[in-house]
Amino acid sequence: MKNFLRSNIAKHETVLLAVVITEWFYFNSVGAHFGSLDNTFDIVRHSVEIGLLALVMTPIILTGGIDLSVGSLLGLCAILFGKLWRDAHFSPMAAGICTLGIGAVAGGLNATLITWLRLPPLIVTLGTYSLFRGLAEAITHGVDTFTKFPDSFLFLGQERFLGMPAQAPIFILVAIFVWLLVHRTTFGRSFRVIGFSPEGARYAGIPVERRIAMVYVLAGIISALAAIIYTARLGQAKADAGTGYELYAITAVVLGGTSIFGGIGTVHGTLLGVAAIAILSNGLVHARQPREVAGMLTGLLLILALCSSVVPKLFARLRARRQTAAPIQAVKTS
Repeated sequence: MKNFLRSNIAKHETVLLAVVITEWFYFNSVGAHFGSLDNTFDIVRHSVEIGLLALVMTPIILTGGIDLSVGSLLGLCAILFGKLWRDAHFSPMAAGICTLGIGAVAGGLNATLITWLRLPPLIVTLGTYSLFRGLAEAITHGVDTFTKFPDSFLFLGQERFLGMPAQAPIFILVAIFVWLLVHRTTFGRSFRVIGFSPEGARYAGIPVERRIAMVYVLAGIISALAAIIYTARLGQAKADAGTGYELYAITAVVLGGTSIFGGIGTVHGTLLGVAAIAILSNGLVHARQPREVAGMLTGLLLILALCSSVVPKLFARLRARRQTAAPIQAVKTS
């Protein structure tokens, strides 16, 4: 029992769970109606898109990569969905399927540049970040907005299904899929190996480039799905949709315990990171704090999360140096 408690209390996810629970009780005590069922559903409804991006960002970071383009791709896909529906007269279902395909193609562009040309993921996705956002601005000329979607489509983002927000079952299914992929398949477990050592993974017979490419294609598809849900929730599609979402997604992943250097992390940790950010943002509104405070505290949480993963390694290195230096000093004195 003691060993079980020691091994679990020290886990990053356990500490983060305690933070989430503390946040909940604190804001419930200072904010009116924060703990109500309606507000809980509101938290879920407003965090699904960032949650989807964070879920798919987890395997990317596990492989040692990064994708800064998911927020811009969300905006581009939202615009293209609206254009297919309004100008091409597609049904919402047909426009949604085409949008998912567009997301896959955009993810494939990132995958090709990263795996085929061997370009750094940071540089590639920084470029496509500007490319996707620029395309969205060019298509709309910066002013065109797509609205007046049918009620059957708006149901997905604004109504309830089985007593919960209608987009929640989709998020749950994606979360289960990503969790099973990362934690219960040999395909997903190889992400950690790739993150630790790509060359070692190649020597082990793992098709590194193919698996990295599939992860970025998956990121494109999930970003398109998030764009559809985003459009349904707001009832409109604009070129600035998803601005800054990539940073919140990365923050949630790192806050959840995934190492930014790759190789270490869990999907359930990411879910806790999403919950911590969502509760913090909503709770500060109920506590009547400025929106800027949420950004500052989210940044502080990210810095603390990064430090929590780096500081133990730093102390371990210092301890190892002392242990190495002790015998040498003993020999000199003797």
